[in-house]
Amino acid sequence: MRTYERSVRIAAPLEAVWDFHSRLEGLEALTPGWLGLRVDAVTGPDGEPDPAVLAAGTEITLSTAILGRGPRQRWTSRILAREREADAAYFRDEMLEGPFPTWVHTHLFYRDGDGTILRDHLRYELPGGRLGRRLTPLGVLGLEPFFRYRHRRTKDLLE
Repeated sequence: MRTYERSVRIAAPLEAVWDFHSRLEGLEALTPGWLGLRVDAVTGPDGEPDPAVLAAGTEITLSTAILGRGPRQRWTSRILAREREADAAYFRDEMLEGPFPTWVHTHLFYRDGDGTILRDHLRYELPGGRLGRRLTPLGVLGLEPFFRYRHRRTKDLLE
């Protein structure tokens, strides 16, 4: 299993960055269009559909079709934890079903003066069994542009 981490400073208050990442609209806005994201279901921790906030216990089922071609790849994640303090916050999601044998993504937020440091920390393993495990160190080649896009998009939308 490998880890990947990337940070960026957003010239926006912690509250704004946290709120943006707490809603489904944030996920949709930060997913590159070429992935063909479709949200199939969102279920809150109490079983309610389409909760306003992605609280701990929320499950999200989505699918993607790269460039709109081929079969859709389904992915179900659960928000494992969500904590907010005065100067920091985080939430963690884990893939329950989907292409990766391991995918645990921690989104960290730190107040930095009038801005926010956003840090993504990911533990992952590539699909493909033994071959995927051998290629997992190369996963950064796909992760880096994906997270660079997400961070740039966050800056564009919130600054």
